[in-house]
Amino acid sequence: MATVTLKGNECNLAGNEIGVGSVAPQITVVASKDLSDKVVGGASDKIQVIVVVPSLDTPVCAAETRKFNAEAASISGAEIITVSMDLPFAASRFCTAEGIDNLTVTSDFRNKEFANNYGVLIADGALAGLTCRAIFVVNKDGRVTYKQIVPEITDEPDYGSALAAIKGAGSLGVSCCGSCQ
Repeated sequence: MATVTLKGNECNLAGNEIGVGSVAPQITVVASKDLSDKVVGGASDKIQVIVVVPSLDTPVCAAETRKFNAEAASISGAEIITVSMDLPFAASRFCTAEGIDNLTVTSDFRNKEFANNYGVLIADGALAGLTCRAIFVVNKDGRVTYKQIVPEITDEPDYGSALAAIKGAGSLGVSCCGSCQ
């Protein structure tokens, strides 16, 4: 079982840990904008960048979402999808207030299927039941080409490595930021 920390306190992650080179499970989450079903993972006509955050209602998650929203405008051929456990109503309010319109914000609140199938469900500690902070880049064939599990939940991800992986996802190369366990 993989672990992360929250302010230095170890938290275990639950679910099926997937790695670089694995087929990205196709999971249905809820689009916050209109409560419609949104499928993430699996083969697609675009590169998928799945940005996983614990809650948009925290400064680090908000900053990360704003950063990816700004970067999304300059990335062609990719769809950026944020997944959290936030209720869709709260996520929609956040997106409206912050002008988040270049990415799709979704929720895994119904059954935690995404969190369990991607191995990002926090199993214990103060944030048990939420997702850890992670990034998965999935190529058009549905394979994970990049994975970043941020070791300390309160830290922002390595944006440079993630953005480079997005640009390289059309090739056969696969990479990891080096912090995955």
